[in-house]
Amino acid sequence: MSFKIVVIGTSLGGLSALKIILRNLPADLVVPIAIVQHRHKESDDTLNKLLQEHTLLPIREVEDKDQIESGHVYLAPADYHLLIEPNHFALSTDEPVSYARPSIDVLFESAADIYAQQVIGVILTGANQDGVQGLKKVKARGGLTIVQEPTTAESCIMPEAAISAVAVDWILSLSDIASQLVKLCHPIRK
Repeated sequence: MSFKIVVIGTSLGGLSALKIILRNLPADLVVPIAIVQHRHKESDDTLNKLLQEHTLLPIREVEDKDQIESGHVYLAPADYHLLIEPNHFALSTDEPVSYARPSIDVLFESAADIYAQQVIGVILTGANQDGVQGLKKVKARGGLTIVQEPTTAESCIMPEAAISAVAVDWILSLSDIASQLVKLCHPIRK
């Protein structure tokens, strides 16, 4: 199975969680990664800069209609929903979902609609239930699901909600999530 995209959703505590995952991914990872990190709608590009210090993979905030390129990490911009369309991203200012824009559910559901079983959905630390419906859809369409072990999360609410609602494939610590992504996306590594 070759995967087309990894989608990651996180909220409270997400910055430190994302740093750990990105630090443990190889520079030659080919599968693109799209991330929704809940943040204030007035946020600037500081998140991008902070995360770039921890990975060799290029990171950037998505602009509407950006092509989805292998080996890149994409961040949902503040106050926009991030959606997957065939081979590119779309941005939306539709109403918040689960009180959030960007919404994890919106990203995950659109990824599942386009790529079905070729999606890996990852839910990390967070203090609300955003992501549960999206992860359900990823699983229903045949994609793989990974959730951060709640006892290792800064806020366990989001991971626990995902685990209680979805028969997730793996419940892992942050460093194990990174190594699992490498195994899934680089199956022929020596």
